[in-house]
Amino acid sequence: MHPGDLSFVFLNAFIINNFVLAYFLGLCPFLGVSGKLDTAWNMGLATTFVMFVSSLCAYGLNLLLVEYHLEFLRLISYIAVIASAVQLVEMAVKKLSPALFRALGIFLPLITTNCAILGLALFQTFKEYSFLQSLVYSIGAGAGFTLALMLMAGLRTRMDLADVPAISRGAALSFMLAGLLSLTFMGFAGLGTH
Repeated sequence: MHPGDLSFVFLNAFIINNFVLAYFLGLCPFLGVSGKLDTAWNMGLATTFVMFVSSLCAYGLNLLLVEYHLEFLRLISYIAVIASAVQLVEMAVKKLSPALFRALGIFLPLITTNCAILGLALFQTFKEYSFLQSLVYSIGAGAGFTLALMLMAGLRTRMDLADVPAISRGAALSFMLAGLLSLTFMGFAGLGTH
């Protein structure tokens, strides 16, 4: 598989270099919203949508900034685009599903400060991805983010039913599970390289 192939770009963002489990970006919603499967799924979808819109806008913004030699404005421009996309998602979720809006709580507006989304925009820019590669990268990263949330939610749901020693309950167990998931995904490091 060649690093420029769309399938490799997707696989790279989805599993090999998963934003949460390999780059450790987006840990706040990963630990905060992964208590229930349905909430984790919805947060993953919302984040994927914001990643897609941010990737699309970041690609266009980068072309504009490079054209006028204003590359130093990348970071602030990307942050403005991400904040706008999150506002769009927040308004849509509040209107279409007030129960989901309440379930996601503070984590929905915190997508704005989710470093995985800013990392996506910066990574695709520095990797000099084409328009199509950028879109595939964003979908792969969003799918990987959703996968990480769903895996963690499944494990936490399962652990709620298990007989866990008192010293390991709560945040300690969540961190141990996150570490084990991360170790598992680190096994994919180097996949697809020559």
